[in-house]
Amino acid sequence: MEIVDAEEHMLLSMGPQHPSTHGVLRLLVELDGETVVNLAPDIGFLHTGIEKNMESKTYTKALVMTDRMDYLTPMTNNMVYIMAVEKLLGIEITPRAQTLRLILAELSRLASHLVWLGTSALDLAAMSVFLYCFREREYILDIFEMVSGQRMMVSYFRPGGLWRDVPDEFEPAVRKLLDFMPAKIADYEALLDQNPIFLERAKGVGVISGEQAVAWGLTGPSMRASGVDWDNRRDMPYGGYETYEFEVPVEHEGDVYARYRCRMREMRECLRLIRQGLDRLKPGPVNIDDHKIVPPPRAELGRSMEAVIHHFKLWTAGFTAPEGYVYQVIESPRGEIGCYLRGNGTNKPARVHFRGPSYVNLASLPLLANNSFVADLVAVIGSIDIVLGEIDR
Repeated sequence: MEIVDAEEHMLLSMGPQHPSTHGVLRLLVELDGETVVNLAPDIGFLHTGIEKNMESKTYTKALVMTDRMDYLTPMTNNMVYIMAVEKLLGIEITPRAQTLRLILAELSRLASHLVWLGTSALDLAAMSVFLYCFREREYILDIFEMVSGQRMMVSYFRPGGLWRDVPDEFEPAVRKLLDFMPAKIADYEALLDQNPIFLERAKGVGVISGEQAVAWGLTGPSMRASGVDWDNRRDMPYGGYETYEFEVPVEHEGDVYARYRCRMREMRECLRLIRQGLDRLKPGPVNIDDHKIVPPPRAELGRSMEAVIHHFKLWTAGFTAPEGYVYQVIESPRGEIGCYLRGNGTNKPARVHFRGPSYVNLASLPLLANNSFVADLVAVIGSIDIVLGEIDR
């Protein structure tokens, strides 16, 4: 960071304990009065070495590390890693597993957007929105607990399918969410869309053009709010998204308010995708029929020595993957997340690396905050929706 004029400007640290930095982030801010003239993000306070840890575990056991990366959307992290493993192995999952993955990934997107909206609104003194958003998120986390046994660190997607099939209560619970959630989204908008305080804090603040967004590597709603019409679910389809009908919300102003509107519209598209997924969900297996990759059903362990051997080998040594490398990208709530995976013919990955959207989106913060007030900086940080667990992985 180049200091413009140390005699006239003040250097201040914002964070890493500041609640509005949305995680353990330190910002070294250069101020001219209350105007930000320069800024440097300082990361690393939460560093966990997730990628190197994954390289010391079997392919299945490494999955638990992905939950703890972007901890607000663990299903998405599970999905990109597992799809990379399956691409390396050259396997295709069953139709039911694919549909359930899509439904749960969109539920995770919705839950993540609720955290973003609630915390960003709280940064701008709209406390009631925070309480309402977390109320609805609790319902989604209850669904995650129903299917996986955990509310956040789910580890539910597995190589070859899912940990287990969803219980009978799953579909009624999700349909109930589809019934009440549109009215809740309308309530959030009624509180914020025309709120003069919110508009003053959001419109014309943190502006970035479409060309700048692409040049700085922004993805997801932070990019689409600047008029760039790109979504991996539609433009590089995976997981069956190409067979679903949905719109990609795009705004053009490139400011905090445009990023807000983009995500609000996206929440409605999540509901649309989930409804289509439930309508096409058919009975069937959720795992491939290969017990060298997927554990045999527990019921077989008492009557089949072959099943016991497969079970023992999978949970001690795991399966081996061929030599080679793959790269898988999907659309997370924060943008494009990619997983590079290299196999070397053993039971552990030789290299794991993630391209995280929060890490890349954060790089644009000096541009977004330039010539803004300190109070505007709080709004800008919330609008790019970063998670430090993924940034410091």
